[in-house]
Amino acid sequence: MFDIRPAVPEDAGELLTVQRAAFVDEAQACGDPFVLPLTEGLERIGGLLRQQDVLVLKAVEGGRIVGAVRVGVSGANGIVSRLAVVPDRRRRGIATALLTRGEEEVRARRPEVASLTLFTGAQSAREQRLYRGRGFAVTHRERVADHLVMVHMRKELTAVSAGPW
Repeated sequence: MFDIRPAVPEDAGELLTVQRAAFVDEAQACGDPFVLPLTEGLERIGGLLRQQDVLVLKAVEGGRIVGAVRVGVSGANGIVSRLAVVPDRRRRGIATALLTRGEEEVRARRPEVASLTLFTGAQSAREQRLYRGRGFAVTHRERVADHLVMVHMRKELTAVSAGPW
C-alpha cells in the first residue's frame, strides 16, 4: 500500500528519477526524447519544492517514492502537471489517488480556485481516460511541433459545502 504526502526539498533527486522513469514511454510514443519532463533539471525541481505557491505531492510505498504530482495556482485556476508513476507500480490507483489528493489540497488551501487544467500528449489515450474519469474534459488541441499535439483539459470545481445540509 502507498501513502500520499507533501514532498520536501530533500525529495528532489528521487522525484527527478521518478519523473524521468515515468515519462520515457511518452517521449517514445511521440518520437521526441526532449519532452519537458525528461529535460527538467534537479535545480528546477528543488526550486519548485521550496515555493509556497506550488503543491508537490508524492506517493510513497515502503520508503520508495513511486509517484508524484504538482499543482500550481494562477488566479482562479489550478494547474496540474507532472503526474508521474514509476512503470513497475502503474495500474494500482496511484495516479488517481495523487489527482484526488491534489484537488482536495487545492480546494482546502485556495477556495477561490474554480477550475483545474492540465495537458497531455494526444497519443496518451490511457492518461486521457484517467483524466476524463476524474471529471476533466477536453477544451482544445494544440500542435506544438510537427510531431507533437497536446490535448488541453479542464475540470470545473463546484463550491465545497461549509456545513451540514
